[in-house]
Amino acid sequence: MSPAEVIARSVHEAVSLRLAGVDQRYTHLRRVLVETLAAAGRPLTIPEIVASAPELPQSSAYRNMTALIDVGVVRRVAGADDHGRFELTEELSSHHHHFVCATCGKVEDVHPSPKLERALGEAARAVAEEQGYQVTEHQLDLLGLCPGCRELTPSR
Repeated sequence: MSPAEVIARSVHEAVSLRLAGVDQRYTHLRRVLVETLAAAGRPLTIPEIVASAPELPQSSAYRNMTALIDVGVVRRVAGADDHGRFELTEELSSHHHHFVCATCGKVEDVHPSPKLERALGEAARAVAEEQGYQVTEHQLDLLGLCPGCRELTPSR
Protein backbone atom coordinates (compact mmCIF):
# COMPACT_ATOMS: atom_id res chain seq x y z
CA MET A 1 0.00 0.00 0.00
CA SER A 2 1.37 3.44 -0.94
CA PRO A 3 1.82 6.22 1.68
CA ALA A 4 -1.11 8.11 0.12
CA GLU A 5 -3.34 5.03 0.43
CA VAL A 6 -2.34 4.60 4.08
CA ILE A 7 -3.21 8.24 4.82
CA ALA A 8 -6.53 7.99 2.95
CA ARG A 9 -7.39 4.81 4.83
CA SER A 10 -6.67 6.41 8.21
CA VAL A 11 -8.78 9.45 7.29
CA HIS A 12 -11.70 7.23 6.28
CA GLU A 13 -11.35 5.18 9.48
CA ALA A 14 -11.35 8.35 11.60
CA VAL A 15 -14.43 9.73 9.83
CA SER A 16 -16.24 6.41 10.17
CA LEU A 17 -15.49 6.27 13.91
CA ARG A 18 -16.65 9.86 14.46
CA LEU A 19 -19.93 9.21 12.67
CA ALA A 20 -20.46 5.89 14.45
CA GLY A 21 -20.01 7.71 17.76
CA VAL A 22 -23.24 9.60 17.05
CA ASP A 23 -25.06 6.66 15.44
CA GLN A 24 -24.47 7.93 11.90
CA ARG A 25 -23.23 5.88 8.94
CA TYR A 26 -20.30 6.68 6.69
CA THR A 27 -22.29 6.49 3.47
CA HIS A 28 -20.96 6.47 -0.07
CA LEU A 29 -21.94 10.13 -0.56
CA ARG A 30 -20.18 11.19 2.65
CA ARG A 31 -17.10 9.28 1.51
CA VAL A 32 -17.24 11.13 -1.84
CA LEU A 33 -17.40 14.46 0.04
CA VAL A 34 -14.39 13.56 2.21
CA GLU A 35 -12.38 12.33 -0.78
CA THR A 36 -13.19 15.46 -2.79
CA LEU A 37 -12.13 17.76 0.04
CA ALA A 38 -8.97 15.73 0.70
CA ALA A 39 -7.93 15.86 -2.96
CA ALA A 40 -8.67 19.56 -3.46
CA GLY A 41 -5.71 21.09 -1.64
CA ARG A 42 -7.83 24.13 -0.79
CA PRO A 43 -11.23 24.91 0.72
CA LEU A 44 -14.11 24.35 -1.71
CA THR A 45 -17.62 25.76 -2.10
CA ILE A 46 -20.53 23.35 -2.47
CA PRO A 47 -20.83 24.15 -6.22
CA GLU A 48 -17.11 23.36 -6.63
CA ILE A 49 -17.57 20.07 -4.78
CA VAL A 50 -20.56 19.12 -6.94
CA ALA A 51 -18.62 20.01 -10.10
CA SER A 52 -15.74 17.77 -8.95
CA ALA A 53 -18.06 14.92 -7.96
CA PRO A 54 -21.02 14.87 -10.38
CA GLU A 55 -22.53 11.76 -8.70
CA LEU A 56 -23.16 13.93 -5.63
CA PRO A 57 -26.52 15.79 -5.77
CA GLN A 58 -26.28 19.36 -4.48
CA SER A 59 -29.02 18.82 -1.88
CA SER A 60 -27.17 15.77 -0.53
CA ALA A 61 -23.92 17.72 -0.48
CA TYR A 62 -25.40 20.36 1.84
CA ARG A 63 -27.11 17.81 4.10
CA ASN A 64 -24.06 15.57 4.40
CA MET A 65 -21.72 18.53 4.84
CA THR A 66 -23.74 19.55 7.90
CA ALA A 67 -23.41 16.05 9.37
CA LEU A 68 -19.63 16.08 8.79
CA ILE A 69 -19.30 19.52 10.39
CA ASP A 70 -21.33 18.36 13.41
CA VAL A 71 -18.91 15.49 14.12
CA GLY A 72 -15.79 17.64 13.67
CA VAL A 73 -14.59 16.18 10.37
CA VAL A 74 -15.12 19.29 8.22
CA ARG A 75 -14.88 22.97 9.05
CA ARG A 76 -16.23 26.04 7.32
CA VAL A 77 -13.61 28.53 6.15
CA ALA A 78 -14.42 32.22 5.92
CA GLY A 79 -13.59 33.93 2.66
CA ALA A 80 -13.84 37.50 1.46
CA ASP A 81 -17.27 36.88 -0.06
CA ASP A 82 -20.56 35.32 1.02
CA HIS A 83 -19.74 31.81 -0.21
CA GLY A 84 -19.10 29.15 2.40
CA ARG A 85 -15.99 27.09 1.76
CA PHE A 86 -15.22 23.79 3.40
CA GLU A 87 -12.16 21.70 4.20
CA LEU A 88 -11.22 18.74 6.34
CA THR A 89 -10.26 19.72 9.87
CA GLU A 90 -6.54 20.02 10.55
CA GLU A 91 -6.74 16.87 12.65
CA LEU A 92 -7.48 14.95 9.43
CA SER A 93 -5.34 16.96 7.03
CA SER A 94 -2.51 19.16 8.27
CA HIS A 95 -1.95 22.48 9.99
CA HIS A 96 -2.02 25.30 7.47
CA HIS A 97 -3.16 28.85 6.87
CA HIS A 98 -4.98 30.55 3.99
CA PHE A 99 -4.52 33.16 1.28
CA VAL A 100 -7.90 34.83 0.65
CA CYS A 101 -8.50 36.85 -2.51
CA ALA A 102 -10.32 40.08 -1.65
CA THR A 103 -11.72 40.35 -5.18
CA CYS A 104 -12.99 36.90 -6.21
CA GLY A 105 -13.08 35.27 -2.74
CA LYS A 106 -10.88 32.31 -3.73
CA VAL A 107 -9.17 30.66 -0.75
CA GLU A 108 -5.86 28.78 -1.11
CA ASP A 109 -3.98 26.77 1.51
CA VAL A 110 -0.61 28.06 2.75
CA HIS A 111 1.78 25.65 4.42
CA PRO A 112 4.21 27.85 6.38
CA SER A 113 7.79 26.96 7.13
CA PRO A 114 8.59 25.71 10.64
CA LYS A 115 10.42 29.01 11.32
CA LEU A 116 7.35 31.08 10.42
CA GLU A 117 5.10 28.74 12.41
CA ARG A 118 7.27 29.17 15.54
CA ALA A 119 7.22 32.97 15.11
CA LEU A 120 3.42 32.98 14.74
CA GLY A 121 3.05 30.79 17.83
CA GLU A 122 5.31 33.04 19.89
CA ALA A 123 3.50 36.19 18.74
CA ALA A 124 0.13 34.63 19.53
CA ARG A 125 1.26 33.61 23.02
CA ALA A 126 2.64 37.11 23.73
CA VAL A 127 -0.62 38.79 22.70
CA ALA A 128 -2.66 36.25 24.65
CA GLU A 129 -0.64 36.82 27.82
CA GLU A 130 -1.27 40.56 27.58
CA GLN A 131 -5.02 39.89 27.48
CA GLY A 132 -5.03 37.05 30.03
CA TYR A 133 -5.83 34.36 27.47
CA GLN A 134 -4.23 31.03 26.76
CA VAL A 135 -3.64 30.09 23.12
CA THR A 136 -4.65 26.54 22.21
CA GLU A 137 -4.30 26.89 18.44
CA HIS A 138 -4.04 29.61 15.83
CA GLN A 139 -5.30 30.42 12.34
CA LEU A 140 -3.92 32.97 9.91
CA ASP A 141 -5.66 34.28 6.82
CA LEU A 142 -3.70 36.49 4.45
CA LEU A 143 -5.96 38.82 2.47
CA GLY A 144 -4.89 40.08 -0.93
CA LEU A 145 -5.28 39.39 -4.64
CA CYS A 146 -4.91 35.99 -6.32
CA PRO A 147 -2.78 35.81 -9.49
CA GLY A 148 -5.87 35.96 -11.74
CA CYS A 149 -7.26 39.08 -10.08
CA ARG A 150 -3.82 40.73 -10.01
CA GLU A 151 -3.71 40.44 -13.81
CA LEU A 152 -7.06 42.21 -14.04
CA THR A 153 -6.13 44.98 -11.59
CA PRO A 154 -4.19 47.94 -12.97
CA SER A 155 -0.86 48.61 -11.24
CA ARG A 156 -0.84 51.46 -8.80
